Amino acid sequence: MPNPILEVRDLTTRYITRYKESVYAVDHVSLKVEEGKTLGIAGESGCGKSTLALSLMGYYFPPLHYMGGEILIDGQNISGMKPDVVRKSILGREIAYIPQAAMNALNPTRKIIDFIGDVVRAHDPSWNRQMIYDHARKTFEMLGLPAEVLQKYPVELSGGMKQRTVIAVAVILSPKVLIADEPSSALDVTSQKMVIKMLRDMMESGFIKGMIFITHELPLLYNVADEIMVMYAGQIVEHATAKQAVFDPLHPYSKGLMGSIIVPESGLRDIKLTAIPGVPPNLKNPPAGCRFAERCQYARAVCRGTSVALSAADPNRLYRCVVPEAELRRLYQSGD
Repeated sequence: MPNPILEVRDLTTRYITRYKESVYAVDHVSLKVEEGKTLGIAGESGCGKSTLALSLMGYYFPPLHYMGGEILIDGQNISGMKPDVVRKSILGREIAYIPQAAMNALNPTRKIIDFIGDVVRAHDPSWNRQMIYDHARKTFEMLGLPAEVLQKYPVELSGGMKQRTVIAVAVILSPKVLIADEPSSALDVTSQKMVIKMLRDMMESGFIKGMIFITHELPLLYNVADEIMVMYAGQIVEHATAKQAVFDPLHPYSKGLMGSIIVPESGLRDIKLTAIPGVPPNLKNPPAGCRFAERCQYARAVCRGTSVALSAADPNRLYRCVVPEAELRRLYQSGD
């Protein structure tokens, strides 16, 4: 089996406040992204998804701090590199990131070609304006964007076009891995489909080799991802195929996420709407046991007393729960 494009081993990062308090935002997370595959990461707001995305790039600045683990891109460990090396040699070239609401971060007084020029020259100052324009035009046309967008200001573009343009700028140097943090949020359905199609086309053409797609909408990932990891309170609570995670979630939190969303898709319409009670724990002082225990209707005394490790339900699925798989399924069927 070939080596994964991206492999993360036991990554731990924390926010350290000015009062020296630690926030355990990413706690011993491991994952792999194979060539040509998309890994989806789902979870509610505040569970650590965006912090994980920032951490994966190996570029840390306060209050986010690296505490341990390895991040390997094509076998190269970037977690121990100096920040200036990561910024020049890794970001944009090996791994690229599209943050939430990225389209609102564009300076309305600068043309799109100027943003691209900044990205390219940060990695290779020898590129002149004509070289940058020619490369950008070819890239935009290959990604289905008209070349005239390069000479436009952000305020001249619609929301959907602006988001697609931001994606094109992020991948202008053809990185191996793209991390897309809720790239389709705040868009209408038509624009969402165009953004997702663009991302798929980049994968199929080999323009990028692997992708991580982050969202709080678990059903959306069924149309995007090959595998899905469900994240809660800084930890991965389930890792399964996209079909398993959406149509047959195992962990009580995954089950709750699916029951919290109205989904018109065939096969999911009959899911009973439910709400997950309570709120996520304070990660300055996370619970000693299962972090979902206080919100879980199936929790037992043992869940609150000891830490819970990821265990294998089958060769394609991991979940973090002390209740055996067979018993969880019985509880789900009985509605207890």
